Amino acid sequence: MRSTFSSRLHWDLRPNRLARALEAKRRAGARVLDLTESNPTRAGFSYPSGEILNALADVHALVYEPTPAGLRAAREAAAAYYAARGAAVEPARIFLTSSTSESYGWLFKLLADPGDEVLVPRPSYPLFEFLAQMESVRVAHYPLAYHDGWSIDAEALAAALSEHTRAIVLVNPNNPTGSFVKRCELDVLVTLCAERGIALISDEVFADYTFGPDVERIPTLTGVGGALTFCLSGLSKIAGLPQMKMGWIVAGGPAALRAEATERLELIADTYLPVGTPVQHALPRLLAAGETVRQQIAARVRENLESLRAAVGDHSPAQVLKVEGGWYATLRVPRTRTEEEWCLDLLEHHDVLVQPGFFYDFEFEAFLVLSLLTEGQTFQEGVQRIVREFVEKR
Repeated sequence: MRSTFSSRLHWDLRPNRLARALEAKRRAGARVLDLTESNPTRAGFSYPSGEILNALADVHALVYEPTPAGLRAAREAAAAYYAARGAAVEPARIFLTSSTSESYGWLFKLLADPGDEVLVPRPSYPLFEFLAQMESVRVAHYPLAYHDGWSIDAEALAAALSEHTRAIVLVNPNNPTGSFVKRCELDVLVTLCAERGIALISDEVFADYTFGPDVERIPTLTGVGGALTFCLSGLSKIAGLPQMKMGWIVAGGPAALRAEATERLELIADTYLPVGTPVQHALPRLLAAGETVRQQIAARVRENLESLRAAVGDHSPAQVLKVEGGWYATLRVPRTRTEEEWCLDLLEHHDVLVQPGFFYDFEFEAFLVLSLLTEGQTFQEGVQRIVREFVEKR
């Protein structure tokens, strides 16, 4: 008998062992040091609440203007964000969405038919499988290799391409590896995409958070002209305002191809009209107010990374993998137990919550992922307990 529900929603939604152990800890009243925090509004930052609330009190928000790509003033504000970073982006290339997740949904609709594929990096954020499956699109992977730093395995990526591949997804910098795309890698990707008639999707939500300069690094793909490209960003990360539900897509590439893509994107946008009028009118002021939050986040993640490196040191059995940007750090830990066992032991015996590498689809074990967004004292105390666990188990 056919199921009542769509086959696109086939995942096992039962809590895993780590989720069950965490719930038990919290029911028992334990103070858990959560080193997985990803919500900036709950991470102890000082928000300019007056500026943010006043930005939403614009009388123009009382008038509904169903503009498919988004209000011109809002798209100009997004263009100004890029201009401040040395990238020229015309407002006509920008489409406003309610989130980066929605941006992916629109692009999968634009580029792929049911059963087509998108290539995504491994390791990376575990949302792609869900987003693609909901659009009846398959996910294939290309590996990131680690050799004193992360890089794209270009040969493996090329081998992963098939006649069904419609897009290559980059996360720049990647989550959780924190690795940026380099110039030599981009040249290969653009050539492949141009030859195969496929698109590049560059998720750049963490691009403002870097750990030191690198002239080989590509901070944004908005200037790429050789292949059809789509760059994603939004308020969630660059201003620490995920609750405002505002993201965007910047279309790029050869003029004729880009024009056709934007025409089709406008039809998709007109079908959904997802972004609220108040947040569109508020966008220029929200971006300005978010600058102070972004500075706090940038300082926090740098300080936590430094304290992590200092605590682990050079003589620990664990290793802090090299990271170039973003909000996360990865620990390579001894393979004396599985990642799940490491995480359960740290939670059950030390009241420290971290994420296992397999949450991010690392190809082998053993890795632990820590959020550098965590409040500083909590992060340092949690890391000290982790280091003590390494020492005790040597």
